Amino acid sequence: MGALAAVCWLHRRCANPRPIALWGIHDLAAINDLAAAYQPGRFGLSFELYPPKTGQGVTALARHVQKLVDFRPAYMTCTYGAGGSTQDRTLEVIGGVRKDHSLPVATHLTCVGRTADELRDYLQRAVELGVNNVVALRGDPPAGDAEFKPVAGGFSYANELVAFIRSELPQMGIAVGGYPEKHQEAPSMEVDLANLKRKCDAGADVIITQLFYDNADFFRFRDDCERLGIETPIVPGLLPVTNGAQIQRIASLCGAKLPPKFVEDLNACGDDADAQFDVGVEFATQQTAELLQQGVPGIHFYVLNKSEATSRVLTALNWPEPVRGG
Repeated sequence: MGALAAVCWLHRRCANPRPIALWGIHDLAAINDLAAAYQPGRFGLSFELYPPKTGQGVTALARHVQKLVDFRPAYMTCTYGAGGSTQDRTLEVIGGVRKDHSLPVATHLTCVGRTADELRDYLQRAVELGVNNVVALRGDPPAGDAEFKPVAGGFSYANELVAFIRSELPQMGIAVGGYPEKHQEAPSMEVDLANLKRKCDAGADVIITQLFYDNADFFRFRDDCERLGIETPIVPGLLPVTNGAQIQRIASLCGAKLPPKFVEDLNACGDDADAQFDVGVEFATQQTAELLQQGVPGIHFYVLNKSEATSRVLTALNWPEPVRGG
């Protein structure tokens, strides 16, 4: 599974029923869970990684993480492969970040192919490494399966997983997924939002959204959540598009639509990779700036194990002291 596919896989799931102060490495002692990163007057910047498959990838990731740490993130997360297939490597990545940078970390966790006992064992291993946060997801059906089917003794929905984690580890920080353009499996936005509310009611501390490229979709989503009484902080998830080849992959894997003018500008670059990169960074910078002006409590970047694009965006915004609205 490619890097972009991994990001989209992890966020294509349905939870059917059932001056700015930044959190950074010097605030570690004050952080007990994800909720602390989004308290009034604070701002939670976070980055999402995935487990490298090779030693060379591990070395490269360490280099990129070092660059990202300079922006004082509140925490970093690492994805968890289909059915827990990367769980050892996931723990190696987040354990390393935690140890090397004294930075809070979160492991992703899904319901796919795991019983409650197996999930409990994994969480215990994570806690022993100093991991105090979880991104709780239902997960997609295994390859070849048309629909998600829980294993005996496991969970069917993300809200059940959230409730389980909250019961087993009351102090654990818990993030869940949200979908500004609607989850691809949900029959309607209303159903999708009701599913999200179940996850929040089960004990989620923060909602991290699927990637999107039209901020109007996010603002509408945020308003709809408020209308339903969802008070959980909503953090936009962003993935800078830095080459034309990503466009169709994003549309097919994640269902996110890209503004026609942005696609046109990327295509106008032809085969000039540097020009495409510049166009993508400029768009991501403007998108992030608008979100900051509208008072979002944090930003979650899907960095695809690279630092260049996200670093360019944050540097352009004068991080860690960007202009931010109330």
